[in-house]
Parts: sequence; C-alpha cells; structure tokens
Amino acid sequence: MAAYKDEERGTWYVSFYYEDWTGAKKRKVKRGFRTKKEALNFEAEYKRTAKADMDMTMGEFVEVYFRDKSQSLKDRSIKNKRDTMNAQLLPYFKDRPMNSITPAEIIQWQNTIIEKGYSDDYLKTIQNQMTALFNHAKNIYNLADNPCDKVKRMGKTSKKKMKFWTIEEYRQFMTGIEPGSKYYVLFELLFWTGAREGEALSITPADIDFQRNLLHINKTYYRMHGEDVITSPKTEESNRTISIPEFLKKEIQDYISRLYELPEDERIFPMVHEAVQHKLKQVVQKTGVKKIRVHDIRHSHAAFLINKGVQPLMIKERFGHTDIRITLNTYGHLYPDQQKVVADMLDDENIKSSGSTNNRSNVTNGDESTNVNPRQVDYSRDSSREQQIIGENSLKNGGIYGTEK
Repeated sequence: MAAYKDEERGTWYVSFYYEDWTGAKKRKVKRGFRTKKEALNFEAEYKRTAKADMDMTMGEFVEVYFRDKSQSLKDRSIKNKRDTMNAQLLPYFKDRPMNSITPAEIIQWQNTIIEKGYSDDYLKTIQNQMTALFNHAKNIYNLADNPCDKVKRMGKTSKKKMKFWTIEEYRQFMTGIEPGSKYYVLFELLFWTGAREGEALSITPADIDFQRNLLHINKTYYRMHGEDVITSPKTEESNRTISIPEFLKKEIQDYISRLYELPEDERIFPMVHEAVQHKLKQVVQKTGVKKIRVHDIRHSHAAFLINKGVQPLMIKERFGHTDIRITLNTYGHLYPDQQKVVADMLDDENIKSSGSTNNRSNVTNGDESTNVNPRQVDYSRDSSREQQIIGENSLKNGGIYGTEK
C-alpha cells in the first residue's frame, strides 16, 4: 500500500486497485486525508469491504449476505430466509442500490405488504428479514444508515393460547394406534421426553443407553429439496442427555428388536414430518381428542411435569432451552397456583406472629401457665409447615389440569 502527498492542497490521497464482489478489478482514488496514516487506513479498510460495495443492488447484496452467513446459519434457516426475501423483498428492491433506499420507500413497501392481509406473525417475519439485511450491510460493510431504523416496524408476535393434552387426553389418543407400532413408539417418546419432532426422528440405536435409561439428543432431522438432512440440534443447549422411564425404554427396546439388524447409526423412525402430521390428524379424528400440532406434544410433556411439581430449572435442562427465561416465558402461565401458595404461607406466618404476641401479653399479665420467653420459641417448625402448605396446594384439584387417573 502507498499514500501520496497532494502538494497543492497539503493533504494525502490514495490510489489503488481492488477486486469488487464479482471479482472484477477496479481502481479507486480517494483524496483529502490530513495524514498519511489516515489515507493508508482508508485503503486497508476499503479493500477489506470492497467485495460488498454499497453501490451494489439489493439482489446482488442478498448473495453476499448468504455467502457470509453460510457457516453460521443452518441450511434450513437459509432456505426459509431466501424464500421470504425472494417473495417479499426482491420484487420491490432487487435492482435498487443498497445505499439508495430511503426510509420513505421502506414505509411505502410496508404499506404494500400490509395491504396483502398477511398475519401479524408473518408481517413481523418479513420485517425482520429486511432489517437483518440492512443491519448486515451497515455493521459489516459500512452502509451509512439502516433505513429500517427510522420507521416503525410492521407486524408483531401474536399471543396464542397454548394447546396441550392432559394425560387423560393423551391416553385416549393412544387408543387409536396399534401398540408397539412405529407410530405408537414415536408418540410415546415425544410425550414422555418432550423431544422436538426433528430430534426424535433423528434418533439411532447408538443414542440410547439401555443400561442407564438415558437418551442422548445430539442431532435433528428434516427434509430439504427432497433429501434427508441430519444436522446438529437447534442450539448448543439442545445437545443434551435426558433420563427416560423404564417402561419407555422397554417399548423402544422391543421396537428396535423387531427391526431386522438395524445398524447402530440408522434412524429408528424412518419417516418424514408430513407422515407424522398425517398420522396425528388421522388418530385425532378417530379418537375424538382435541386437535393439536405435533410440536404441542412437547408442550403436553411440560404441562405434565408442571402438574407433578417439577420446577422450571429442571424443565429447562430437559427441554434444552438456552435460558431459563425461555422456559418461564413459555410455560410460566401454567404455574397459576404458586401465587396462592405464597399467600397461604404469609397468612400462616401472620397467624404464628399473632400467637406469639398473645403469649407475650399473657406473660406480662402474670399468667404463669403461659410463661414463654419469645426469644426461646422454636422456629424450626416453620420450614416443615411451609412444605406442608406447598404440598397441600400442589395436590388441590389435581394441579393445573386434574388428578391423574
């Protein structure tokens, strides 16, 4: 690299060749630097970012974006993002230079998209993709401004009431499936482990420790472009080991024993999402239980655990959530009795305190039969009493959805 002194102006400038994002060789001249160091720094930074000059169109930059994200995003996520951009962003801005798109044009684009009548959830997804694209251009390739930052975002996440089955509903559903069949064992595994569908469909014999009743969840399965894809789990925390009950272990063991010499690294459930979804719908209609999604069986497991008094931290670990806040935000509303438990404990404490006050009053009045020194009162009973209250409240009405039959 070299910088040159502009003797006439008393400033520095650089003149250099670089390759743009297409690989074409171009020349760049930039003047007006106060020092040689500033000029050289500009050249170095420009060459680093030149392959994504913001004069390029959005259609061109989308390719740069996915090139940069190829190692950090899963193929499935890239496909979903591409589909959204191809359908909702590029028809409007494909041939527009990234640095020419204004906030006013973003507003016009939003209005056009909103008029199509999409759900708030999908509008938010579209907006997120547009914002992410410009954020990448700004943060990595020095686009001056993100026009999305200056306008109100469209869409929002709708709060839908969570659907799940009670243990009774689940057992009614299972009466519609032949015991021991592949779908029977799959739905058993989904309900009693809370595994995601893709995680369950990726399980191989090698993932199950039959000696210690452990299930290792370390990958996920899906179909893309007509091909089977097995990749790492959703997040690092999703890579986990969970305990399974003895009866489930035996069901899985018996099922695998009927699969002729199944290799240790082969999937034990060789089916796709659409087949599982179809079977779920078919059995729901047959048995008359309420309609839920395959993913809602995971919620059903959480509801069952909460009904049995399992605390959020344990559910977080079993479900592979990255943060306890995800667990609480998702399932916190299924703990409605906890406020009542706290109130009962406070009432109980107040009663004890009132009793102590009465005792002190009796001592003052010379009642020898109740001569109790308040400093010597045994408070060790408090903890056991609180546990009793918690236990009583947990058992009232069978928890959040009735007593297990």
